[in-house]
Amino acid sequence: MTSGTPLDSRLAELDARLIEVAKPIVVLKHLNWPDALEESFLQNWRAGRPELPRVELQIPDWRDEIAALDAYVVRCEGDDPLLQFLRRTAASYAEAARMLMSAGTPEFTERSIRLYGRPNDVYRTQSFTGVDAAAFLLEKTDRLQSGTFIARTTPSQAAEPFAARLRQAVTAYFADDEVEVIVDDDLSSKAIAGTTRLRVRGSAMFSDLDFDQLYNHEALVHMATAINGKRQPHLKSLGLGAPRTTRTQEGIAVFAEVVTGSIDINRLRRLALRILALKEALDGADFIDCFRLFLEAGQDERESYKSAQRLFRGGDVRGGVVFTKDSAYLKGLMETHVLMNLAIRDNRPEIIERLFAGRLTMSDTLTLAPYFESGLLARPHYVPPWARDTRRLAATLAYSSFMMTVELEAVSLDRFVDAASRLECA
Repeated sequence: MTSGTPLDSRLAELDARLIEVAKPIVVLKHLNWPDALEESFLQNWRAGRPELPRVELQIPDWRDEIAALDAYVVRCEGDDPLLQFLRRTAASYAEAARMLMSAGTPEFTERSIRLYGRPNDVYRTQSFTGVDAAAFLLEKTDRLQSGTFIARTTPSQAAEPFAARLRQAVTAYFADDEVEVIVDDDLSSKAIAGTTRLRVRGSAMFSDLDFDQLYNHEALVHMATAINGKRQPHLKSLGLGAPRTTRTQEGIAVFAEVVTGSIDINRLRRLALRILALKEALDGADFIDCFRLFLEAGQDERESYKSAQRLFRGGDVRGGVVFTKDSAYLKGLMETHVLMNLAIRDNRPEIIERLFAGRLTMSDTLTLAPYFESGLLARPHYVPPWARDTRRLAATLAYSSFMMTVELEAVSLDRFVDAASRLECA
């Protein structure tokens, strides 16, 4: 679209309408489990009589909203990339609403897979699957954890003081916008970021590693992209957390943890374990089976419960019907790594910046390029430091790509001594 086209005159109306019809559809809020279920399950587990959780969700009737979204999709027919963006965003919200309304049935998982993928999908830019990547990471980290040097991480800080520390950092970074960090007792995740509010679970305990992870993941990616989208002068729907953007959002956010050195080995293992457990659940493993899988992999009881809970939100605790969102994290991470390598290789650093201009998919940064170039879409106001400095980012990407080819299996520390001895004898 260029200035003066027929779409130009109705873009503001289409943009506002999309925000209006999509606003009620919030996925995770309606999939939360009551905290009491955790205590009941763990008591029964410890007593040697484990029972499957009994979950009752209150899902709104969104038939009217779905109809409005479907009608909106029809209104946005056309080849213009802006129309495609609006149409695909609306369609993903409609799909999410249909998914939620089918909670507990096989249809729920079918729609979840359409939105988030499945663990054994072959990655689009590679020849391996999420299960392959997870198995690889677990094998590597198993060997690293076989020693005793890596200390156990012990959460010891309560939510209130942790939130106060996070609040100070977040408000300082988003100096030109009003943001807040609050403690929320109804949260299932440890933390979650919206447009101007970052919520921290009241019942959680936090470790020394959690601060950097949540700051770089939730604030500098999820909150920043939402605020940047809301700041757009002509397309404020870029601030919507549409389900179609989940893989890209989580991919950038986990990549941010990696590139800033904020991720730790246990966090990396959790992401991989969720992939394997998700595959098991899709194949029929029930909640107790998955809980036991996490437990045997080294997670404590509460963490194992929370991990299993993530998979069965909206599903059937007897197995087979699950929520596949966790398949998006590793897949998004791999795609982010590849996209950033290509952007630097092909002298297109602006693509990296555009990832933060709103809640976009990776393909949106390419298809919407003419509108960034014309100024219709604004450059992002908040871009994390690691993404601004392509000199350091390029070095990190090149080094990590090379190290992925290095085999450690046949190497021992003694080899370094042997090599030095041969050098002295030469």
